[in-house]
Amino acid sequence: MSENERLINASVEDVFAVLTDGWSYASWVVGASHIRDVEAGWPQPGYSIHHSVGAWPLLIKDTTTIEEHEPLRYLRLRVRAWPTGEGIVEFEATDKDRRCHLVMREHAAKGPARLIPKALADPVLHARNAETLARLALLAEHR
Repeated sequence: MSENERLINASVEDVFAVLTDGWSYASWVVGASHIRDVEAGWPQPGYSIHHSVGAWPLLIKDTTTIEEHEPLRYLRLRVRAWPTGEGIVEFEATDKDRRCHLVMREHAAKGPARLIPKALADPVLHARNAETLARLALLAEHR
């Protein structure tokens, strides 16, 4: 499991406002390129964002679904990008003097990506997720 953390100069409320805004997903998630739809029940468990991953013309249309959501504390997503597989991404937030300490964890859950050795997958995920958190921080800090 890859784990990243970042202290964001924004409140937990502002960070979760970005995390739970399905239409902003492609603005901060590295690899997501286009949002096609956000189901009306988002960000409640069981509801999905329909997005594209990659760059035109090699776009993969898939979904990200909320598995668990504790407002202003925890969010667990099932991310799909077939044919590579599915992953679990978790965000855990704590307040640190009116700033948000955010921990992001990710691991492959299903499909061919599970066959990649952890020693190879984790450094790639760590670098990608560091950029994801940097983008998320910019959006939250400028709300």
